[in-house]
Amino acid sequence: MADSRTANGGRGEDEPLLGRAGDASQPEDQGLQFNFLIGTAVIAQVGIWLLTVTVWASVFTHPPLILFAAHPLLNSAGILVITQGILLLQPTHTPKQKVQGAHIHAIFNSTGTLALLAGLIVIEYNKISHAGGHFESPHAILGTVTYILFFLQAIVGVAQFYTPSVFGSVDNAKSVYKYHRISGYVLLVLSLVTVALATQTGFNKSSLHIQLWAVVVLAVITLVGVLPRIKKQKLGL
Repeated sequence: MADSRTANGGRGEDEPLLGRAGDASQPEDQGLQFNFLIGTAVIAQVGIWLLTVTVWASVFTHPPLILFAAHPLLNSAGILVITQGILLLQPTHTPKQKVQGAHIHAIFNSTGTLALLAGLIVIEYNKISHAGGHFESPHAILGTVTYILFFLQAIVGVAQFYTPSVFGSVDNAKSVYKYHRISGYVLLVLSLVTVALATQTGFNKSSLHIQLWAVVVLAVITLVGVLPRIKKQKLGL
């Protein structure tokens, strides 16, 4: 059965959570760039791009542009780039596709993580320079947890692919893949919840005026596009 599915257009090795086998798989004769739009990816793109545009538009239409404004700009950009890394890798299923996809995925996610790190540095500098408090809101608490998990996720991801010897062997490193994938989806959800909680902060209510309902709707649209493309076999299901 597995062989017949693979032979069916070269796209059926892994079945997505929703839809038919091959609905979210990269054809063998197609480049990685098309993975950004395969299956329900278009829905995810609409959600994450509109969310990012909403944040950036709110920042640039509510002057003055202070240093703190870089925090939402960098964080939203980081989440956007990391989402692209997820969408790119999801449809891969042949060994060649997976290796090529993993390299580009690492570039996207490393770039996104660096943007998040820059966003963290901005907020920490702002709090220190203004003698501000830490962990005073649900956004700050969940944001800190999400930052830490993202950094750990990046370290583990790079290590298991580029330096598998850290895990004792290549097979041991590969056994961690499914946990890396699961935690990646959890982190995407956490990051979107953190953005939603940001709408309840004093800075947003007094300056940016981003609406909670808008963030929730766009976050749900993003997840509706991402989650159905999850391949059950890649999670060991």
